[in-house]
Amino acid sequence: MRIVVLAGGIGGARFLRGLKAAAPDADITVIGNTGDDIHLFGLKVCPDLDTVMYTLGGGINEEQGWGRADETFRVKEELAAYGVGPEWFGLGDRDFATHIVRTQMLAAGFPLSAVTEALCARWQPGVRLLPMSDDRIETHVAIEEDGEQRAVHFQEYWVRLRASVDARAVVPVGAEQAKPAPGVLEALGEADVILFPPSNPVVSVGTILAVPGIREAIADAGVPVIGLSPIVGDAPVRGMADKVLAAVGVESTAAAVARHYGSGLLDGWLVDSVDAGAVAEVEAAGIRCRAVPLMMTDLDATAAMAREALALAEEVRA
Repeated sequence: MRIVVLAGGIGGARFLRGLKAAAPDADITVIGNTGDDIHLFGLKVCPDLDTVMYTLGGGINEEQGWGRADETFRVKEELAAYGVGPEWFGLGDRDFATHIVRTQMLAAGFPLSAVTEALCARWQPGVRLLPMSDDRIETHVAIEEDGEQRAVHFQEYWVRLRASVDARAVVPVGAEQAKPAPGVLEALGEADVILFPPSNPVVSVGTILAVPGIREAIADAGVPVIGLSPIVGDAPVRGMADKVLAAVGVESTAAAVARHYGSGLLDGWLVDSVDAGAVAEVEAAGIRCRAVPLMMTDLDATAAMAREALALAEEVRA
C-alpha cells in the first residue's frame, strides 16, 4: 500500500509513528510543512521536517515533542552572553548540528529536498520525507499589539507570543510563487491512500495545500483522502489551533474543520468519540464520517487511530 501523509510537526510526527505500527509493510511518503521554517543565527531551521525526522528516527525529546533528547544548551547560553538573540527560540547543542549541516549543503547549491534526504540517511525514519517545496516559504501572522498592527513570523507568534494576541490573518509568504518539491506530485499521483493527520489545518496542512499544484493533485488523485480531526470537544488537542482557525473564519469544532477542507478534497473524516454528535453534520457536507477515539495517549492508541483511518479509506473505496 502506498500512503501519502501531509504532516506538520508534533501531531503529524506522532501520528506517523502510529501509522508505521499499524501498516508496517506500507510504502509511506510524508509531505512535510516548511512554512514554519526560519533563519536563526545564520542557519536554516526546519522545525516540522526535523520533528518528523527525530520522532521516527528515535532522537526526539519525548516530553516536549520537539528538539533532541538529552539536549544541552551551552551554545544558546553563550550567544545570550554576547547579547545575540532571539532568546525566545531555544536551539539545543545537538540540534545546532543539524541546522549547520543543512545550511552548509544549501549554500553549496543542494536543494532542500536533497538536503532532507541526506539528513534522513542518518536517522532512517522509515518513511520518505519530502519538503512540500524547495522554494522559500514562510508563514507570517498579522497581529495587533499595543495598538500597532504588524506582521510577525509564525514562530514569533507561536513561541514568543504564545498566540496571546488575536491573529488577524495568516499568510504563507512565497507560497503562490513556489513549486512542489521533486517527487511530491508523483507521490500523490501514485498513492493508494492520502491522509491528513491531526496537524494544524491552517499553518501545517493548510500551508502545504497553499503550494500551487498540491491541492489539485490531491483532488485529482482518484483515491480515498481521509482526515483526522485535530479538534476534540471544541478545543485543539494541543497547541493553539483555535487562534489561527479564527483568523481564517473557521470555528474550532471538528465539523467546521472538515467543512474547511471541503468535500472536494476530503472523502472521509474521523472525529473523536466525544464529538459523535458532529457525524451527521459532516456527512451532510458530503464527507463520510466516523467517531472513534482520537487521543494519541500512547503508541497503541495512535496505531488504532491509523487503522481506523485506513479502514475508512477502504469503506470509501468500496
